[in-house]
Amino acid sequence: MGKFLALLFGVVSYVLFFVTFLYAIGFVGNMFVPKSIDSGEPGSVGLAIAINSALLFVFALQHSIMARLKFKRWWTKIVPSEIERSIYVLLTSGALILMFWQWQPMTSIVWDVQSPIGANVLWVIYFLGWGTVLVGTFLINHFELFGLAQVFRYFQGKEFKWAAFRTPLLYGFVRHPIMLGFIIAFWATPKMSVGHLLFAFATTVYILIALQFEEKDLVEIHGEEYEAYQRRVSMIVPLPPKKS
Repeated sequence: MGKFLALLFGVVSYVLFFVTFLYAIGFVGNMFVPKSIDSGEPGSVGLAIAINSALLFVFALQHSIMARLKFKRWWTKIVPSEIERSIYVLLTSGALILMFWQWQPMTSIVWDVQSPIGANVLWVIYFLGWGTVLVGTFLINHFELFGLAQVFRYFQGKEFKWAAFRTPLLYGFVRHPIMLGFIIAFWATPKMSVGHLLFAFATTVYILIALQFEEKDLVEIHGEEYEAYQRRVSMIVPLPPKKS
């Protein structure tokens, strides 16, 4: 029963996150969803900045602290290691849902591309960014990344082992294509509002800071292999790899 409940928890966490991911595409792009980044009646700018900054801070805090190796080592003394990743995924979804729900619109326009061709090019880039995120997860191991592999192996009564370090396709040109995809998606829009600009700027700064901690963890896990990868491949800007 414990193994089945762990599997069920992992599946529910994954499905909720995937739905949240799809909602995020509509939220940032102001399309398809009932509550988007610019929807609703704008109020006090000062209050909107305070609330939106707090929402971004909550997400950054949850996402960064729970991703660190030191926290995981402590956390898995309290919760079963098989569901640690699923808990992380579930709480990440919760932080995102809170942001979608409580985000305050700031609708003053920063730029507005009127040319149909220019607007369509930006929409193509927008979806290319989200596509890069999704493809990037599958290139390493999508189901490990979101906790499904762990609970499934536990359900089977088999030991879970993380996949070996590898650098397929996009990872041969940029070390963090998933984060690159997010940055592209957050900035590529034909109509940029003040609220969208705050979101794009804050998340980009957060990504660039969080990657410094992520890189330290990856060096601790993979050692010289990852250090050689750092020397060879750019962190966030796609470039031809350097010769070893």
